[in-house]
Amino acid sequence: MSEPALLAVEGLTTWFPVRHRGWRLRAPQRHVHAVDGVDLTVQRGEIVGLVGESGSGKTTLGRSIVRAVEPTGGRILFDGNDITHLSSRALRPFRKRIQLVFQDPTSSLNPRLRVGDAIGEPLIIHQLADTEDARRRRVEELLAMVGLPGEAMRRYPHEFSGGQRQRIGIARALATGPELLIADEPVSALDVSIQAQVVNLLLDIRKRLGLSMLVIAHDVAVVEHLADRIVVMYLGRIMEMAPSRALCRAPRHPYTAALLSAVPVPDPLLRRAHIPLPGEIPSPVDPPSGCPFRTRCPFVLPACAEARPQLREVSPGHWSACIRDDVLPS
Repeated sequence: MSEPALLAVEGLTTWFPVRHRGWRLRAPQRHVHAVDGVDLTVQRGEIVGLVGESGSGKTTLGRSIVRAVEPTGGRILFDGNDITHLSSRALRPFRKRIQLVFQDPTSSLNPRLRVGDAIGEPLIIHQLADTEDARRRRVEELLAMVGLPGEAMRRYPHEFSGGQRQRIGIARALATGPELLIADEPVSALDVSIQAQVVNLLLDIRKRLGLSMLVIAHDVAVVEHLADRIVVMYLGRIMEMAPSRALCRAPRHPYTAALLSAVPVPDPLLRRAHIPLPGEIPSPVDPPSGCPFRTRCPFVLPACAEARPQLREVSPGHWSACIRDDVLPS
């Protein structure tokens, strides 16, 4: 029997009620469909990239997995254990095994805490260091792991650059010895020159510690070099998922192809056909019927409005939620 996935998300939904005011107080309750029936797995030692435009539900999915946002339906299985409805007390042992790296390292670090105290705080909460000396040694070890000197523990976050602050955030997430790291846009707030350093750091950490990762990004180019497998989200649903190389070389969903066509190509002699996407992503309060992408798809058919397309395996390990097979090359 094959080993179960470290993380398995089954039919996960996260909806937020829309507040009515004034004369609309008696109107029927409406919801923001932030995550709308997502199935996702992360195997042990695997890096999965989750990509899509702003408003596609990526961050909400990540926060729902760690229960920072409570899901409204579906299941979250971690290491074979259903953690969807666990109480805060019962969830605590799992929290140290799943850690979150935030998008903005500046706002996620307490400006009043020295770096050593910020990284050491999880060690106190989860009782992972018996003495102050043991905690100091562990903090120095974590700083060295992310490429920062031990003396950094005595300084404050504002004394570091954006890339260094993100390294501090990663060190803090690693303090509890997690098995799964969820990185929410870990490089989007950084200069392009620094992004590659953080990507290489994550790859080095995976190699050294054997961590599994779910890396959330809107830039396909970032996860192409980082992830083993890529999952594409649009309006709270998964449009396509496949091994990284297969998805980037031969996308099978029009939305994925449009995202890839927007990635700059460094070779001036190599041209990639641009696929424009008209309009904006629809409101998650009133998502389109059928395929959520049909209002912007350049290959839309009348049948696209009739039924929600399900993910189907179009080639080994490559899944797409599109009813057409004749749009893109296989």
